Amino acid sequence: MTEGLDIPPDTGRVLESVVLQVIADVHITEARDRGRALAAQAGFSIGAQAVIAGAISEVARNQVRYARNGTIELRVLAHGMNSGIRVIARDEGPGIPDVDQAMVAGFSSTHRSLGMGLAAARRVMDEFFIVSRVGVGTVVAMAKWRYPRSVRVP
Repeated sequence: MTEGLDIPPDTGRVLESVVLQVIADVHITEARDRGRALAAQAGFSIGAQAVIAGAISEVARNQVRYARNGTIELRVLAHGMNSGIRVIARDEGPGIPDVDQAMVAGFSSTHRSLGMGLAAARRVMDEFFIVSRVGVGTVVAMAKWRYPRSVRVP
């Protein structure tokens, strides 16, 4: 799946990892809830847990709406005294012809959405990377850290 669509390596050590299938609406809820639980386990505040869950929902919803054979991998990371959550969404969908355009808030390839998904997820996460190839699929990798790099870790 998504051969040749490479993403940057993890920043930090993977403490836990789970891969979830995303092909129906019920899987969006499962991925969101599992991500929230892992964020709590990693020490994120309730507000940060909600932000992470929302970003997971956005990319999972895109998988259900536009793709097939979607998965979301949730990783709990440790980097020194810091912890984080990395989300890797992979699918074998039609691909995104113009990723830059798709990242603009309000853009939608269909008229069935507000076009906020990817742009909103990028805005709330500390790291965001997307690679897509028409006819192959899309990979989105995003991460949230308890202490973003601009904050000194105690």
